[in-house]
Amino acid sequence: MEFSSKLLEDAVNEVSQLPGIGKRTALRLVLHLLRQPASQTHDLATSLVRLKDTIKYCKDCHSISDAEQCDICANPSRDGEVICVVEDIRDVMAIESTAQFKGRYHVLGGKISPIEGVGPQDLTIEALIERLKSGSIKELIFAMSSTMEGDTTNFYIYRQLEGMDIKTSTIARGIAVGDELEYADEVTLGRSILNRIPFENSMKTQ
Repeated sequence: MEFSSKLLEDAVNEVSQLPGIGKRTALRLVLHLLRQPASQTHDLATSLVRLKDTIKYCKDCHSISDAEQCDICANPSRDGEVICVVEDIRDVMAIESTAQFKGRYHVLGGKISPIEGVGPQDLTIEALIERLKSGSIKELIFAMSSTMEGDTTNFYIYRQLEGMDIKTSTIARGIAVGDELEYADEVTLGRSILNRIPFENSMKTQ
């Protein structure tokens, strides 16, 4: 792809590094921004810089937050005895959209994947175990995607709970094997949360 401007080429190269964005799509987006009022492009750039420089992670659940503690963890009406373990904030948003879950979350920041070089030490698993050691948690819900990596992550955490009096469950398989939670419709995901099953039973069906 030949460019008539080095500035244009640099912008396209940067945008094309985003997931799912090729060079042609990046060019279309950059040209679109050029046609917009300068204030709109500046606002976009400013919001991205502010996001990167000032975003925080909740001290309790490790979800993305504007403050030291996220709104969900700070909400006294949420059930602090139930924790739902998810991969990232997209899963929190997906489950929250169902309005069926009233507990709290723990965001792992990924899932165990030896192929991609991601091990337990790269996730917030240790912080989760520390939360569970407090003795105030009664149930842990595994809500990872139904993939090999998700199942591996669930099982690893489950093994760390030996000796703890904590009920473990997993969302019902209304979510097809291999599907990501963020793409599930709200009704299906909501039913999967409400109809969760003991984690031990899920291992017997695999």
